[in-house]
Amino acid sequence: MSERSALQRRIRALLTLFLVCLVLSGLTAFPLVSELRWANALLDNEWLRRVGDGLDHADAAYPFLLYGTDWLAFAHLVIAVFFYGVHRDPVRNIWIVEAGMVACAGIIPLALICGPIRGIPFWWSVIDMSFGVLGVIPLLILRRMIKRLEAMPA
Repeated sequence: MSERSALQRRIRALLTLFLVCLVLSGLTAFPLVSELRWANALLDNEWLRRVGDGLDHADAAYPFLLYGTDWLAFAHLVIAVFFYGVHRDPVRNIWIVEAGMVACAGIIPLALICGPIRGIPFWWSVIDMSFGVLGVIPLLILRRMIKRLEAMPA
């Protein structure tokens, strides 16, 4: 196997890992009410209990509010579709990886600004920000690998 095809294989493997995490993250936004009931049965945490109570009340009285989280889940899945372009042609579609890196960076100001406005505890905002930090790591590695692939002779 040539060095080029080995690098392409590593790019696709890391991309697949990133996509699996992105899709799973999105899919977990669909069943929020049942997930919080499950989490509250396992953990004794005041914040999770409050969130679960809020979701139960919203689901019972205003189920249309949860439609917003359905769109959140859908957005994750749509973003994952764009990354298929990186799978097809990593060099030409490196911009998708770079856009993903910008999105990961955007999580931090979003959590720091909107968290306090919405009454989210700071430690929960830190958890939210960790998705941006952890998400950008494989994207940085992917970008570096794609740049190496671009520099190789065809």
